[in-house]
Amino acid sequence: MGMTLLGLDADQLLSTTRAVRKRLDLERPVPDELIRECVAMALQAPSGSNVVTMRFVVVRDEAKRQAVGQVYREVYAGYKASPYYPGLSTGDAARDRVQGRVASSADFLGDHMGDAPALVLGCTIGPDRASAEAGLGNILPGMWSFMLAARARGLGTAWTSMHRARERDVADILGIPYETVAQAVLTPLAYTKGTAFHPAERPDPNSVIHWDSW
Repeated sequence: MGMTLLGLDADQLLSTTRAVRKRLDLERPVPDELIRECVAMALQAPSGSNVVTMRFVVVRDEAKRQAVGQVYREVYAGYKASPYYPGLSTGDAARDRVQGRVASSADFLGDHMGDAPALVLGCTIGPDRASAEAGLGNILPGMWSFMLAARARGLGTAWTSMHRARERDVADILGIPYETVAQAVLTPLAYTKGTAFHPAERPDPNSVIHWDSW
């Protein structure tokens, strides 16, 4: 391994791999070898019929990062103007405080996606566009495994997919064959400022489980 792992047990890793935005260290380069290790772990994720259709586009070139970041910034501006933006008041003061922090963090990434030392774009391939899209079920668990592996190595990620509204533009920037490659997840990749992260507030399991029938 390229570095010592953080020593998190499985439950700690699963519950503290958070979307990291403001705590990304935008100045510190990420070694290629660590990225390869994370991809190696991603490739162990489930893949339909044991056929590996996952592909990972790692963007280190500054001009390309900034170009992708600009597309993300423009798509994010539309999201920020939508009724789904988390910064909108709900009338519940406690929830608004939490959502305000979420919005502030998301705003930061909206402005700084292209400033991360690396961007990683999880894709899936097929003989045609429909087949590539059908393979998204392969790259999605692969990208989550990539993020878990990154967390174990002191690296931060943030799961985003809104760039897909402009997927063809990103394909053009990065030379991705649009007709045979479907993009799924775009994440910044950077060391984190500090390695202590905590589980998020989530519903009680009993509130979301339906036993035997709905």
